[in-house]
Amino acid sequence: MPNLIAKSALFGRAPLTLGGTTLAEAQLGPITSVAVFPGKLAKVKKALGGFPAPNTVAGKLIWTGPEQVFVLGDAPDLAGLAAVTDQSGGWAALRLSGPHAADALMRLYPLDLRAAHFPKDTCARAPLGHMQSILIAEETGFLILIFRSMARTAWHEIEAALQALTARAAAV
Repeated sequence: MPNLIAKSALFGRAPLTLGGTTLAEAQLGPITSVAVFPGKLAKVKKALGGFPAPNTVAGKLIWTGPEQVFVLGDAPDLAGLAAVTDQSGGWAALRLSGPHAADALMRLYPLDLRAAHFPKDTCARAPLGHMQSILIAEETGFLILIFRSMARTAWHEIEAALQALTARAAAV
């Protein structure tokens, strides 16, 4: 039997820095979806140590919908409390950080991503161009969760936005 080697969605892609802003693949480890069964939210909150408010991140918990979260890292046993599914192989993560991160992403997302409107630990399920994603504001930029099959397309779109911003700054 062949020995298969797991590779990330962006295997071989080196980080890209343009205009002081860096795009890189992020390695998050396990990603688990937790969809709470009706009437079980209080018990799930206790098991998870809390639950994020809509459109927020709380530690390793990312709000993904009403009574639904992604858990980064290992999830506790929630048998009988929630539908729990391993999403690790289906998602890729990109991190965009630096002074032009929000400007580049505002060319692709229909959101105001300036810090005053989309502060740290805010998240949104929103389209990046034509691709569904989960966007998370971090201290120095953004974490983008994208379907694994769309990772290279997302990279290309973000790179093109960064190149346009860089060219515009150079022309001024």
